[in-house]
Parts: sequence; structure tokens; C-alpha cells
Amino acid sequence: MMSALKHYIETEILPRYDHFDTAHRRDHAELVIRESVRLAHLHGAREELAYTIAAFHDTGLAFGREEHHLHSGAIIRADQTLRNWFTEEEITLMAEAAEDHRASSGHEPRTIYGRIVAEADRTIDPTLILRRTVQYGLTHYPAFDREEHFRRFVAHLLEKYAEGGYLRLWIPDPEKEARMAELRTLIRDREALRKHFDSLFDAETER
Repeated sequence: MMSALKHYIETEILPRYDHFDTAHRRDHAELVIRESVRLAHLHGAREELAYTIAAFHDTGLAFGREEHHLHSGAIIRADQTLRNWFTEEEITLMAEAAEDHRASSGHEPRTIYGRIVAEADRTIDPTLILRRTVQYGLTHYPAFDREEHFRRFVAHLLEKYAEGGYLRLWIPDPEKEARMAELRTLIRDREALRKHFDSLFDAETER
């Protein structure tokens, strides 16, 4: 990894995540970076491109959630400092990958780099997913009571992760597929899901 690029990302780009909601803070960006670099290595892609895309992938949240993936791409295109290390063609490739990373985008990523960052962003860890869903609700719907939060929690899990949900795994990964099956089993068990929600909700609201 180019040391000057890494220094730029760590000092100028990752600090932007400190101002986002709890589920999209710097630790999330760093996790996506690590996974993107790992997948790039496994699939013969350039690690410095995957690293940079991952670092920028959610920076568009500064302009709102609904079109954050498009804003992230625009941020990459507008970043003059990146041109110290990348060609215009590479800038376009990275921007398109950031635009394609969102799970609900409705289309398959255009390149291997889009698939890498999309896959890296899909951490299929049932406990983490449930916690982030609670955290997101508390941040964005502060007026909701417990029952309203639970209904939103269930609705989101069904829409995104249940059978027929919009999340797709673009790179075959038996471990993620097994975790997805585990999560879907939990989503179907509403009593167990309620117990997990209550535990996480209490932990988050007692802080």
C-alpha cells in the first residue's frame, strides 16, 4: 500500500465517519477496508483501488442516506488529491464501484471492484446486524417508543435480510451464506427475535 495514500486516507477521509450515525462510524469503514483488501487479494484485484473505494464508500452520508452511494461516487470524482496516485480512468472506476455498493441499488455492480466493496459492506454477523439495526433506529427515530422501534426493527430485517429481501451476495462465500441462513432462521422466530431486540435496546438506551 502506498504510504502517502494511506496517510491521506487516515488523516483526511476516515475522520469524516466520526460524524455519522453509530452504525456508520470509523470502525465500520475500517472493517470494510480490511475485508475489501482481503477480497482484492483473493480475487486478483488491485489492493490500493479496493482500499480507496472502501475508505470512501459511505462518505456520501454527509448529504443524507437515501442517495449516499451516489454522493460517495461524486466525492471520489471531485477529489483532486486522489489524482496524485490514480489516473482519470481509475478515478471513474472507483467512483462507479462506490455508486454500486449499496445493497438496495437494484442492480449488480458493474465491476469486480463494485462487487468487492459491496460484499465487504455486507458483514453477515447476526448479532452485529441486530445491534446496528437498533442503533440506527435510536439515532434516526428518537421520538419512537419501544414498540415503534421494535416494529421498525422487524420491518427492516424482513425487507433486507429475509428470503426475498433485497440484499444479494455477489461473491460466493460459504461462511457468509451459512451466517445468512442463521440470521433468516432467527428472523422467522419472532419470540427469539423479540428477546434479542429487548436486550440490545436496553443496552443501548442505558448508556
